[in-house]
Amino acid sequence: MGFKCGIVGLPNVGKSTIFNALTRGSALAANYPFATIDPNVGIVPVPDKRLDILTGIVPTKRVVPTTIEVVDIAGIVKGASQGEGLGNQFLSHIAEVDAIIEVVRCFEDKEIVHVSGSIDPLRDIEIIRTELILKDLEVLSKYKARYDKAAKSGDKKAQQILELLSRYEKAFNEGRSAVQVVCGKEEKELLKEVHFLTDKPVLYAANVAESELGGEDGPMAAAVRAKARDEGSAMIRISGKVEEEISRLDEGERAEFLKAMNLSESGLDQLAREGHSLLKLIAFFTVGETENRAWTVRGGATAPEAAGKIHSDFEKGFIRAEVIAYEDFVAFNGEQGAREKGKFRLEGKEYIVRDGDIMHFRFSV
Repeated sequence: MGFKCGIVGLPNVGKSTIFNALTRGSALAANYPFATIDPNVGIVPVPDKRLDILTGIVPTKRVVPTTIEVVDIAGIVKGASQGEGLGNQFLSHIAEVDAIIEVVRCFEDKEIVHVSGSIDPLRDIEIIRTELILKDLEVLSKYKARYDKAAKSGDKKAQQILELLSRYEKAFNEGRSAVQVVCGKEEKELLKEVHFLTDKPVLYAANVAESELGGEDGPMAAAVRAKARDEGSAMIRISGKVEEEISRLDEGERAEFLKAMNLSESGLDQLAREGHSLLKLIAFFTVGETENRAWTVRGGATAPEAAGKIHSDFEKGFIRAEVIAYEDFVAFNGEQGAREKGKFRLEGKEYIVRDGDIMHFRFSV
């Protein structure tokens, strides 16, 4: 599994339409609020051209890309943190994901009602941010009550935690997200059991009209891009209608369609690329006659941690990793050529995995 992301947004912004297109699923997409009640879940393969190139060098029985688990969470409305709409039920689903994909409507269509009566993407972003912050304040209050007694009795760790929680509380009351609170590594470790919704990375998906794809940002999409840039988030432009069409095509037809639309990649390609970048994820590969596969790890992961992605026994009994850089594997046409050129390496427990590494693990149990 690569990573788990939740698609959120106000009702009727195209959230379920985009979810269906990405997952080729069957989530209900309807012109009324709360068409999604229980969260729909889809597993989306992540396109990676490097895997195709590796398979051209090492023919195999099965090719397995890494994946994104996408959760379609029901539309959030103003007052959700106090139970409005379907409220707390959906805010709890957000707590379970690694990142948030926030669909923001950036197109006009009189046939599709907007819950607020008009199209204003920055207002919509602020509504969702406020509801998540209000929920975080509720979580923070519970933790403050838990540590207050111990702090008063002289527990230094509890006192440190309360000081940190007060820092977050001040930020929330000023309308700032948890991700904007500056904390050191040791401070974050103290709060490792506290999970704020606004501490999750956000990828804004500006749902634009078909005519806006392939060109410059329109005024609404430009406003969302500036907002994302200011807060250190990511942003992509996507058209729910176009993605629906793409999802019905086979691979060859998809390439022709994208070319005709003057697009270099689909919304799924953008989402995978920006999502990996946002979460600082990288891919390594295992290749062989039985299977060529991509695996996802966090940037900075060690060789044993990468081995653990394949099986926990690989990490526990790790001996060494046999590593060839992707560029060397391709340049010298596989393992044998890389060996002959001195590009085959044996790495130990301290080795930090690099994006694109072709790896084979030695272990004992």
